[in-house]
Amino acid sequence: MSSPKPDDTKENDLEQILFDVERSLKQLQKRYTQVKQDLEKRSQIKERQQELKQQQKDKSLPNPLKTELRSLQQELDQLELNLESVLLPDIFWQVVRFVFLGIVIGWFLNIWAT
Repeated sequence: MSSPKPDDTKENDLEQILFDVERSLKQLQKRYTQVKQDLEKRSQIKERQQELKQQQKDKSLPNPLKTELRSLQQELDQLELNLESVLLPDIFWQVVRFVFLGIVIGWFLNIWAT
């Protein structure tokens, strides 16, 4: 039985790293799409909220509009919470992950080149 060649091991390690980077990139793209959709929805909710507040200034709001305004505020609060919890920690960990992967790829390329 022959042991794997060092070059084969390096190549397999590099393939695994590239696979991990590709998977992380796909996750980041998916997250980016979700954030864009949430931001657009937040903008629409704020516009509708302003319309209802303007109507409230013009005259007293009927109960269905008050209910809609409360519902919009709750939905807006939930979107804000999702955006904050998703963006801040995720960006930090993505930076850490890609910096680490960059160092590892550089290390492997250095070993492979020598």
